[in-house]
Amino acid sequence: MTPHMNTRRAAALAAVAAMVVVGVQTGAANATPGSSDGGSSASPRTASPAFSSASARTGAIKSAQTEAASAADTLGLGSQEKLIVRDVIKDANGTVHTRYERTYAGLPVLGGDLVTHTTSSGKLKGVTKAVKTRISVPSTTAKIKTAASARKVIWARGGTPVLAFETVKTGVQKDGTPSRMHIITDATTGKKLHSYEAIETAGVGNSQYSGKVDLSTTASGSGFELTDGDRGGHKTYDLNQGESGTGDLVTDDDDTWGNGAGDDRQTAAVDAHYGAAKTWDFYKSALGRDGIAGDGKAAYSRVHYGDAYVNAFWDDSCFCMTYGDGADNKSALTGLDVAGHEMSHGLTAATANLDYAGESGGLNEATSDIFGTSVEFFADNATDVGDYLIGEKIDINGDGTPLRYMDKPSKDGGSADYWDSAVGDQDVHYSSGVANHFFYLLAEGSGAKTINGVDYDSPTSDGSTVTGIGRDKAVQIWYKALSTYMTSTTDYAAARVATEKAATDLYGADSAELKAVDAAWTGVNVK
Repeated sequence: MTPHMNTRRAAALAAVAAMVVVGVQTGAANATPGSSDGGSSASPRTASPAFSSASARTGAIKSAQTEAASAADTLGLGSQEKLIVRDVIKDANGTVHTRYERTYAGLPVLGGDLVTHTTSSGKLKGVTKAVKTRISVPSTTAKIKTAASARKVIWARGGTPVLAFETVKTGVQKDGTPSRMHIITDATTGKKLHSYEAIETAGVGNSQYSGKVDLSTTASGSGFELTDGDRGGHKTYDLNQGESGTGDLVTDDDDTWGNGAGDDRQTAAVDAHYGAAKTWDFYKSALGRDGIAGDGKAAYSRVHYGDAYVNAFWDDSCFCMTYGDGADNKSALTGLDVAGHEMSHGLTAATANLDYAGESGGLNEATSDIFGTSVEFFADNATDVGDYLIGEKIDINGDGTPLRYMDKPSKDGGSADYWDSAVGDQDVHYSSGVANHFFYLLAEGSGAKTINGVDYDSPTSDGSTVTGIGRDKAVQIWYKALSTYMTSTTDYAAARVATEKAATDLYGADSAELKAVDAAWTGVNVK
């Protein structure tokens, strides 16, 4: 899987050997003490959702927005700066985490996002900022001319804030994936400051995926349609090899869908619809989150995109997943962990909104791998059992090997096992290996072991031994870090701090879980 298309970018499933993705969360879900996959019996500090409904979360956001000016004053922001509330999370102990975007003189500040952390009594206990530099520019009048469609912004991610233009160029990438290239240009000198592809791709290949499954459908007229009334009304469409619009809603006469063969039109829709349902259920059950954006609203899926398109992607501008049919037009790219990966790009966009470049881009991709893997374990599907292999069912390499390995990422021939100062210069599909490896070590520990019939042997950078705390707790820590402490510019060092804070919130400052977080990061050379 690669880039994610929110209003900033999109997520796709790449045809290369690398799986390159404003809501309100209901609060951190309980990590089950003494779960079957290991870990200590310490109970998490946040044991239940703090918001009982989507309307309660909406009310929390509105209330926070009314206090935004006061919050800006408390934080010591300049007179021309304003805060816009994106998200509010309330822990069961009353701690409130409020995520803001920032404007300066009415212009969006790219890299201005921040999260405040307040006690139940309203006392500010800390703030996490994407950039620590004070936001100020000499003038908001541009000295260069640009396209009328360009958006004037303040670019803060480079360190020193500058007036800039954001231009979006659309087109098609070499493999047929849609392109939405964002280019940031200095509004004074015309110098290019930054660019990123808004389409995030991932791995794809041939598979029959999940076998016989139950689907939630809706009766319509004399037949049925792939509309999931149990999960926000998620719909699955057939694009009929088109590359725009939604195509046709998939329908059937007798509510028996597909035949498991790649040349059957409905089979791809079955896998996509099933993957979306399992991802929704995982978010609800494990994370206490009601859909991708936390507001109970469904995304939708599109299958049969393009001709021999070997990819899949998430696009936040349509809030949808899109899947190609593979090189032979018979191998739809709708594997279970692929669906979970793509939808989770949307989750990242709705929370930390990790910039899809440098180390934050690797963390973005790894987040989708972590949750895609977690969806696969959660589904407990006998045909596609849970494992720490990414895209193993889609056979992107044509030889039965998976796209990526979480226990030792370098086994794919390109991903990084450990952090070094150059890792941010790698393609985000490969730099993601550091976080994938961290997650595996945190969940399962180092050394040789067999899980669900798959052999793993995870090393550490310094030869240390890491004892895992179990996948359930590792997921809780990563999600809380993503949703409450990470920002758009979080790098690996900051990710360590974020997960340490999350583990402390959930399990305590002297917990085995926090010690395991530290040990796992040290094991991948993030110190």
